[in-house]
Amino acid sequence: MNARTSAVRAGVPAAVLVALVFLVALNLRPALTSLGPLLPQIGGETGLSEGAQGLLGALPLLAFAVVSPLVQHPARRFGAERTLLVALLVLAIGAASRAVAGDVGLWVGTAVAGCAIAVGNVLVPTIVKRDYREHVSLATGVYSACITVGASIASAVAVPLSHAAGWRGALAFWAVPALVVAGIWVVRAWRRGPAEAAVTGHAAVSVWKQPNAWLVTAFMGLQSTTFYVMVTWLPTIEISAGVPAERAGLHLFVYQLVGVGSGLVIPRLMRRGDDLVRAAVTASVPMVIGVAGLLAFPAWSVVWAVVAGLGSGAALVVALTLISLRGRGQHGTTQLSGMAQSLGYLLAALGPVLAGYFAEHTGTWTMSLVLVGVLGVAQVGVAVAAGRAR
Repeated sequence: MNARTSAVRAGVPAAVLVALVFLVALNLRPALTSLGPLLPQIGGETGLSEGAQGLLGALPLLAFAVVSPLVQHPARRFGAERTLLVALLVLAIGAASRAVAGDVGLWVGTAVAGCAIAVGNVLVPTIVKRDYREHVSLATGVYSACITVGASIASAVAVPLSHAAGWRGALAFWAVPALVVAGIWVVRAWRRGPAEAAVTGHAAVSVWKQPNAWLVTAFMGLQSTTFYVMVTWLPTIEISAGVPAERAGLHLFVYQLVGVGSGLVIPRLMRRGDDLVRAAVTASVPMVIGVAGLLAFPAWSVVWAVVAGLGSGAALVVALTLISLRGRGQHGTTQLSGMAQSLGYLLAALGPVLAGYFAEHTGTWTMSLVLVGVLGVAQVGVAVAAGRAR
């Protein structure tokens, strides 16, 4: 029984029930991206160094790396929908604890939220492939657009929220939408139990032994690393150059918002079956240009944020589409998603930490931006290999 059949029996319009997955996507980044604009406040109040702040920003990514390969087990036993419901509730708990448990709660709550988001990261692409199998690229574009919208809104309102409720309250606020969506998601989770969501199509060969899976993982990791370095440090980089904090937060909002448009447009370059070379390269080049611009003409930082953001939004869609198209059946897609996001986000977790370390020990952000530029060039190379039809 699929989601549409369950919807009819429940008296819920089928399209509405299936589309609820996009509401989940809206909650997969705010708990993370609200952190970057607030790091100067957090560092000033808690005394955290740039390196420690980078580690705090990387903590959810480390949680992604640890949890992602494990998600397939509860998903197979309890069903993807019910597993996601629990993840939304845990996300709300993690976000709220950052306001009520002191400095320990800041670290633990961030890690818990990261673990919950990891579940959504792995399962939502699998659900999208299952429910939109005839329009995977387009549905992935909409899904990633929802992720980007949630992320950009959280970045834009982080500082204003902190003025009203303090930085702890601004971080904890994101428990509210997670709880709201969990309440709506109950309808779908209740109607789709483990038996209905049982996965089929086991991969004949473990994804860990497939060369193409490693290419997909490399692309996922490189685009994630450049994105999270920018999301974590772009406001701080601009503030150190004299940009007011609220304007720096707005620039981060713009960086992510333009990715919504590029993420929706990039599927137009994916019409040649599973050959994604054009799309993957097109999505990778703007980050290199944007970082080069920040180094050469820092006064135009908002322009380079737009350019880099165009690449980030499109690259996420390409990465998720690669996972959907290269996965062998639903179970194989879940495995590939777990592998790509585990190792990919492990690589991404190093980015903010290294960038913070370089800034702390050199006194400037030049080496940090050079790091992003080198990773961007590597992503272009991987894009050619990973995007080829298989």
